[in-house]
Amino acid sequence: MVSPLDAIGLLVIVGVHTLFAAVSTRFFRIRLETDWGTLVYVALVIPVVLFVSLLVLSGPLGLGPNLGSAVTAFVVAIALPIMLGYTIDVFWMPHPEEVELPDTAK
Repeated sequence: MVSPLDAIGLLVIVGVHTLFAAVSTRFFRIRLETDWGTLVYVALVIPVVLFVSLLVLSGPLGLGPNLGSAVTAFVVAIALPIMLGYTIDVFWMPHPEEVELPDTAK
């Protein structure tokens, strides 16, 4: 049985990972000129960073419960936040070309 503290720890991990995935996806969408480049970075770079973060948050910091298998941990703590972060960026944030940036040239 999962204790309330373990459930809160898992929610913290998923929330932090979702926030990172959404911000990283937004950064790659703004910086990269191609649509497929963003997808490559989202599929290759973000999972590696989330994996390292999962090791740190669940290892030395002891957040989250024992999920029982590596597949379950991957789905809950890495795949789900990537999908949520990408969805947040694509559907709820304005397209990068629609955002007006201040003129920094002097």
